[in-house]
Amino acid sequence: MAVQTIPARIRWAVDFMDVQPNDHILEIGCGPGAGAELICARLQTGKLFAIDRSESGVDRTRRRCAKFIEAGRLTVRQIDLATLRVPVKRLTKVFAFNVNLFWVRDCADEVALLHERVLPGGSVFLFYDATRAEQVPTIVEKSSAALQAAGFRVSVVEQKAPAVVGIIGKR
Repeated sequence: MAVQTIPARIRWAVDFMDVQPNDHILEIGCGPGAGAELICARLQTGKLFAIDRSESGVDRTRRRCAKFIEAGRLTVRQIDLATLRVPVKRLTKVFAFNVNLFWVRDCADEVALLHERVLPGGSVFLFYDATRAEQVPTIVEKSSAALQAAGFRVSVVEQKAPAVVGIIGKR
């Protein structure tokens, strides 16, 4: 199997999240599995639950991260956030990169679900590629508003190289 590269923006985002060995993390929109690979490499007793609406995204993540699935650190499911069932108060972190749900439509139900499932002190990390600078203010405004409406305390981080904006909701 060919070695798959991990984009610098994904590396930066996962580093920023400061994944701990015992974290329980939900990844929304796992796509090709780059984020899952980096996160799972840092887990020991923790677990990652990765979801994607796309069958191909789920398949790609499963292939790329098979060793983490076998080790019991990763579960991958084809499902959307609205229909996800996660045990209450179990997640320490939620990770999403370029998931447009949080800024293109009303996502009150989905964000409320996250607020219910994230432990006090836990965080939701919504990262976006910021190479299209004209979109960044809208992304930040709408994503921040959605998180705040659900009861998260919001902060924003911007990185120039790689060009990434992060909206962090702290429970």
